[in-house]
Amino acid sequence: MTTAQDSLTHGADGLRKFRFGAGGEGNKDEGGARKFVKLAQTAEEYGYDTFAIPDHLGNQVGPLAALGALSQATSTIRLATSVLANGFRHPAILAKEATTIDVLSKGRLELGIGSGWMKEEFDKAGIHFGTPGERIRRLDEALTILDRLMRGETVDYDGEFYQINALEGSPRPRQGPRPPIAVGGGGPKMLALAAKHADIISVATGTTRDGKLRLSDMTLEKTIERVDRIREAAGDRFDDIELNWTIATIVITDDREATAQMALNALEQGYPPNIARDVELTVDDILSSPYLAFGSFEEIADQIREVRRRTTMSYVGVFPTQMDAFAPVIPLLRGE
Repeated sequence: MTTAQDSLTHGADGLRKFRFGAGGEGNKDEGGARKFVKLAQTAEEYGYDTFAIPDHLGNQVGPLAALGALSQATSTIRLATSVLANGFRHPAILAKEATTIDVLSKGRLELGIGSGWMKEEFDKAGIHFGTPGERIRRLDEALTILDRLMRGETVDYDGEFYQINALEGSPRPRQGPRPPIAVGGGGPKMLALAAKHADIISVATGTTRDGKLRLSDMTLEKTIERVDRIREAAGDRFDDIELNWTIATIVITDDREATAQMALNALEQGYPPNIARDVELTVDDILSSPYLAFGSFEEIADQIREVRRRTTMSYVGVFPTQMDAFAPVIPLLRGE
């Protein structure tokens, strides 16, 4: 049976309707913190559904303070973190900040959180980083605590990393039963954890031990494999989970094939340096990748439709530098 809520979130084909996410850091390249609010307002004017802020100790605004400001400077766009590093904040403190932002924004928060991955930042701040296993276990506990505190429950918790005694979550959020939680991941363990807790899962590419993105993970086939892992781990929850991905590069062009060949040539020359070239790709691999968008606005819209058809991913994110380029694609997909 189709409910009224289903008709709002799903199309006649049963697939989730598209949503679109932009973001910003408030760094010097974007014009600094003073122009940060204008960037979010521009995203709202373009029709993006969400404006997200990452969480790093380097050249960017503090995400929670910035979201507080945006809660008053915007009116319709949803406000997100993409994503908070769990090790930077105790979940009891984060839950209070999150529900406060949800109240101030009249129910527009999407709380994205991950295990943290930039060891250098933790080291500089003197914060314990931990092994991958530790970080995943810590995030598991934090998500359990956040879920309950953001519902306004009174929580007792005695875990490996966190101990909480009769703490009541407050203020009560505007959204019920709590603001949605988003978790990103590329590896099997993180995807399984996300499938256990998250309302939104950001399907990311995997990384090597030295932090480079695996080129092989950018293919459509590998992306489908990651979605299948989520489906298996989530079980009956899968249909309730919204899947997100972020397009890394957008090039508006009237010759998709030539642009894809240029991208392959650049990869052969070692650019960009943060990509681990662990596989040889073809032009077709590049053109079908969810993480690369080359072509006219209409061709990019068709590519995104095909990605959703093959993967069920429907929540499309773009990086700050790509926000203007992608904006004309939104009206082509809006409502589908």
